[in-house]
Amino acid sequence: MDQKTKFVWAIGLVILIAVLVLISGCVEEKPKQNLTQEKIIVAVTISPQAEFVEKVGGDKVKIIVMVPPGASPHTYEPTPNQMVDLNNAKMYAKVGSGVEFELGWMDKITDLNKNMHVVDCSKGIELRKMTEEEEKAEEDGHESGEEHEHEEGGNDPHIWLSPKNAKMIVENIYNGLIEIDPDNKDYYKTNKDSYIAELDKADGEISKKLLNLKNRKILVFHPSWGYFCRDYNLTQIAIEKSGKEPTLQGIENLIKQAKENNITIIFTSPQFSTK
Repeated sequence: MDQKTKFVWAIGLVILIAVLVLISGCVEEKPKQNLTQEKIIVAVTISPQAEFVEKVGGDKVKIIVMVPPGASPHTYEPTPNQMVDLNNAKMYAKVGSGVEFELGWMDKITDLNKNMHVVDCSKGIELRKMTEEEEKAEEDGHESGEEHEHEEGGNDPHIWLSPKNAKMIVENIYNGLIEIDPDNKDYYKTNKDSYIAELDKADGEISKKLLNLKNRKILVFHPSWGYFCRDYNLTQIAIEKSGKEPTLQGIENLIKQAKENNITIIFTSPQFSTK
């Protein structure tokens, strides 16, 4: 796909490396550590939350991810084993921005474990409303035949795909951990400060790379980059159709669209092929 490659400016790769490694919605699971009874069990909804909790909690926490990698938070239902595991969780770090799994399951989860401390990771973040086009693309990405409750002009749930938001998420997780485990406050603070420094560095590098970008439009597979675009004065154009990988003809049309609009950045999602 040499023709396609020509229209993906090198800056896209730089941004993806900086962002996806730190805050992608598809963080790969890391090797399990030797667990001890002293570890605090923390439940999260999706993998990005697990990354944030692990960065702050380090070897003091064991993390339960409710929606496993590859599953859709729009349709996933927890297994009986997961519900049993939640009985032992001392904290739940929910996304808090309108992820459908949480809208449908959080009340049941908190009823199951009334002693569990719930942290709203969206606290302090200014939530943005999805545009009409983004909402349509979000709906198209759902399983066919499934019914979902949405408010008109609903909030964009993808708060983790922004270094600025990620820093607030990390702060919220830190505050939750020191509330349930104050004895290790210094340990958590050291980890938190170190990770925020990484996010600050990524933010600075992205801002620098985008500084002189004239065309502020970017092509994305799924309209999940709204907060990222807000931070860096960009406009996302979604190309995903019904949650499916673009066809060869679709990619050719995208190249044509990119040429006509002089778009030089394409953000890919790990679950889609870039060949």
